[in-house]
Amino acid sequence: MSMIRDLRAAVRPSLRHPLRKTDTASPYANYDATRDPTAATAVVDCAVYRDGRRVDDHACLTPRGAMRQVRDSGGFAWIGLHEPTESEFAGIAAEFGLHPLAVEDAVHAHQRPKLERYDDTLFTVFKTIHYVEHAELTATSEVVETGEVMCFTGPDFVITVRHGGQGSLRNLRHRLQGEPELLAKGPSAVLHAIADHVVDGYIAVADAVELDIDQIEIDVFSPPAKGSTRGTDTGRIYQLKREVLEFKRAVTPLLRPMQLLSERPMRLVDPDIQKYFRDVADHLARVQEQVVGFDELLNSILQANLAQATVAQNEDMRKITSWAAIVAVPTAVCGVYGMNFDHMPELHWKYGYPMVLVGIAAICFTIHRTLKRNGWL
Repeated sequence: MSMIRDLRAAVRPSLRHPLRKTDTASPYANYDATRDPTAATAVVDCAVYRDGRRVDDHACLTPRGAMRQVRDSGGFAWIGLHEPTESEFAGIAAEFGLHPLAVEDAVHAHQRPKLERYDDTLFTVFKTIHYVEHAELTATSEVVETGEVMCFTGPDFVITVRHGGQGSLRNLRHRLQGEPELLAKGPSAVLHAIADHVVDGYIAVADAVELDIDQIEIDVFSPPAKGSTRGTDTGRIYQLKREVLEFKRAVTPLLRPMQLLSERPMRLVDPDIQKYFRDVADHLARVQEQVVGFDELLNSILQANLAQATVAQNEDMRKITSWAAIVAVPTAVCGVYGMNFDHMPELHWKYGYPMVLVGIAAICFTIHRTLKRNGWL
């Protein structure tokens, strides 16, 4: 009976899922339906949820088996993948009728945060941010590490594709499984949970980055240590500014998708869940304001640091000029008396040499005291 069922599925693919259409031009038109698409090693977890609870059935451990359970008994499937290749994702994409453009974005990653709709499927891209712990910020320190989470949301399925070593959704899945009343709302509840999880990560990273900026600010505006020079923090400031810019690129483009999910009615988003998206959008807006503030503050710190370096250079030049003025007096006097003329003032006087030395010392002392009084030395 299973062979007959698979044969029917191969001959009549348009009846396998309401979202899938027969299209000879589709890149999945030649997909072998007799091959289990979950042979792909990229599948991290696969489950069916009915009435908010995970269905404990071995048949649900593959995408095909999960969708078969969904069509037969209702509920929705949640499939998680990590960095799938094109061949690994092709079978799943064909099984769920995913649009080729969205599939290409999900496989190759490096996408801008966005929300797109393909027929009855929402494709959402999130940038995940992880704070890299470091004992001391240097000119080459990595402060934030980015990853990506792509989410395909349909009427009866959620497919998450993760890229990068951070941003695992395993703990999130376990937490949601402990809230069956929330999972009962369907795939949109999972989409909200992922968005909330990502934005909560932004908040934690923003707090950590703020501490780094505070430390930089203290180092720049505190009196320099004895023997140190100004301008040594420029590389650290610039590196931190680069990391904040990367953070900003992850946060800012996500504002519009969150506004759409929280304000515009969508068939794939439960009205009760849509209210929760407003909270996510509000938190995201707050983080965005923080990141913009970080960028502006680092600009000010960088300018202040460069100004301090310029002031320090001017102070050094004033000191050099002051000492040059002092040294010019004995140089001039000794140069005159070193011209070996016979008729010079007090040349043959017994006390002429000591008096010249005393005169040089008195003039140099007067110049030194005057310059020091005026803050040049």
